[in-house]
Amino acid sequence: MLSGFRMRKKCESSLYYQQDLIKMAIAEKHKYTYQDYLNTPDDTRYELIEGKLIMMTPAPTTQHQRISRKIEFILDKYITENELGEIFDAPYDVVLDNENVLQPDLLFISKDKMHIIEKKNIKGAPELVIEIISESTAYHDMIKKKQLYARFGIKEYWIVIPEESAIELYYLKDSSYQLHKKFLLPDIFESPLFPSLQFSLTQIF
Repeated sequence: MLSGFRMRKKCESSLYYQQDLIKMAIAEKHKYTYQDYLNTPDDTRYELIEGKLIMMTPAPTTQHQRISRKIEFILDKYITENELGEIFDAPYDVVLDNENVLQPDLLFISKDKMHIIEKKNIKGAPELVIEIISESTAYHDMIKKKQLYARFGIKEYWIVIPEESAIELYYLKDSSYQLHKKFLLPDIFESPLFPSLQFSLTQIF
């Protein structure tokens, strides 16, 4: 009869073996689906972009977390007071279709689209997504995700650039994003999506 220690080690070895098999299966495929995404190991975070599994960077930095918290606090207060909908933060799957699953840093769902909020994820396009970029995520956030978010009809995309203490606001026009404005310290931030919302970038950076 196996001791508790040996039993635990055997279980751990079996778990690692199963995870290795999953990783091998993932590596062998050229086009991935949402089901493949769900089968990825729990110890690694991915996004699914155009059928490609993109491994996400390690845990966000302290600066990233502070900025995210401050923006979420301002938006949550405004959205709640005006009964506009809900705001969510990462990690939370936004399933745009079977080959595109992303985890924006922050996202807004209006009351008119509450039906896309499901028990485990969002299935559909939010009105707003916000990404706080870093050197390692800049390409995906500023190019690949920007193209995807526009294609799926997300009305506004905010790109937060900590190194510049800036926020770029893009709005959807004719199925592509147009730069509304790049806000810099100490600008007052305003959004076409939220006409009465105003806050100073000094509250964020």
